[in-house]
Amino acid sequence: MPQLNLSHRVQQQTMISFNLVRFAFRSIKLLSHLFVAILIALSASTLQAFDQERDAVPGEYVIKLKPMFSTLDFNPQKLNVQLGSVLGAFVKSALPSANLLVVQRAVVETQKSAIQELSNNPLVEYAEPNLIYRSLKLPNDPDFARQWGLKNSIVSQNSVDIDIERAWDITTGSEEMIVAIIDSGIDYNRPDLRANIWTNELELNGKPGVDDDQNGYVDDIYGINPIGDGSINNPHDNSGHGTHCAGTIGGVGDNGHGITGVNWKVKIMGLKFLRSTGEGTLEAAVKAIDYAVSKGAKVLSNSWGSYESSLALEEAIERAHKAGAIFIAAAGNDGTNNDEKPIYPASIDIPNVISVAAINQNGEMSGFSNWGAKTVDIGAPGVSIYGFWKNGETKSVSGTSMAAPFVSGVAALVWSHEPQLTNLELKERLLRTSRPLGSLREKSTSYGMVNAYYALINEQHPPDPNDPANWESIPVSIETDHPYASYTKKTFEVHVPGAKEISLYFEHFDTEKQMDEVKLINKEGRISHNISGSRGRFYSRIIKGDTVKVEFKADASVESYGFKITKAAYR
Repeated sequence: MPQLNLSHRVQQQTMISFNLVRFAFRSIKLLSHLFVAILIALSASTLQAFDQERDAVPGEYVIKLKPMFSTLDFNPQKLNVQLGSVLGAFVKSALPSANLLVVQRAVVETQKSAIQELSNNPLVEYAEPNLIYRSLKLPNDPDFARQWGLKNSIVSQNSVDIDIERAWDITTGSEEMIVAIIDSGIDYNRPDLRANIWTNELELNGKPGVDDDQNGYVDDIYGINPIGDGSINNPHDNSGHGTHCAGTIGGVGDNGHGITGVNWKVKIMGLKFLRSTGEGTLEAAVKAIDYAVSKGAKVLSNSWGSYESSLALEEAIERAHKAGAIFIAAAGNDGTNNDEKPIYPASIDIPNVISVAAINQNGEMSGFSNWGAKTVDIGAPGVSIYGFWKNGETKSVSGTSMAAPFVSGVAALVWSHEPQLTNLELKERLLRTSRPLGSLREKSTSYGMVNAYYALINEQHPPDPNDPANWESIPVSIETDHPYASYTKKTFEVHVPGAKEISLYFEHFDTEKQMDEVKLINKEGRISHNISGSRGRFYSRIIKGDTVKVEFKADASVESYGFKITKAAYR
């Protein structure tokens, strides 16, 4: 047994105590069920407090050791050797003055189970979750309530957001973090953005008409305009698209005006690469990327794309990667599979690229969003996103263009809190801590939607209870001809006795978009899901009841593969 750091007498007593504890431990464990029953009878009200999961750090518990162990050496590394196996937990830290340990157990274990097992341990006086206390901080911006991507007020078991409230109790951002928005520019005079606009101090305090910082751009005070749409090197937005992205990332928070961004404090660099028509050039894109990197931007947000590849664009992104920046890109809005039909830059295979799909308020991937099990990384809110527009307007807009800035904003938030992270460590963090969603299963590499809070605490999000892949299932064999014929009309039915909810698994789905359609109809005759286009593999929406009718109707043109259903998940 490892030696304890105690005086000889106390050490001897503690050694005897540990031997007695180890001797008694097995017997106590055998009697644990009886002990719990008695404890419940004597103190039912205390245990009822643990019936529901309490707001705490996932998998972490604070335990107080019994007084006889107060003279232990509270070095966590030594404690793990001495107590780890006995406690069935990893000792994260210690508070010697209070005889307390903070321990970690498996996140998948319920709080109630962990508390009971720790409390029954003969070494432990009491155990409780490592609770989270909050400043109850919310911004006073009047339009915050309209930003469902930050805080979703929809009453639904599937409602989602990026979990920003809990994240803001950790950090609201930093003025040291520079985010480059490579887009249509930014309305840098907008009051609710002004305080967060990046400025080139040498040009701001220099002489008009002079390249004061000698970087090849004259008067690039707020960024550059390499497309030449309007005043040279003036990235003012005459489209609205870039300003909308800027508001999501860094609308000034808690200032009593308009909306709030993911970051209350940040520096946003304007790079006007797209004209008011929404078009840009490869030349302008490369200039914008290189400029952003040269001025210290760490996060590059890109809500644009093309189905044409470019070596020059790849090399520019590679330079950004070598400089330690992260490159976040919208996945596209054609509802197609980027694995089969790549869109650039989102599909460029460089390690610092993150490709973003669009999610709606109910946690479903939008029908317009591109997807890809290998080439799309993560989801984010992208449907009816309320934000700034040109000329002082506000507007709700949909698209993966709106989703990418949420990921850019969270990247900036995490990096401002942990600036020592590399770009690849940050990317891994964002994907690993994303919120699992059934709609992103086999549609993205992470299967998840970006989550600000879990990214900041560096913990994996619990599984999605509404993901049918986590339910029981039965085999089903339903399919069309491959390809199906013109004017096909077929009806199938799936019945799962005793089921309260059903989701059908399509092993493959490919029909003429908007013309050849599958309808899933519930027991009451209501349409629960309309499906069309190229969808690959997926689980359908959740259908209430124990029966689902599948209706397929095709027109006279463009016969595709059809579909194949291989199982029904239920609960």
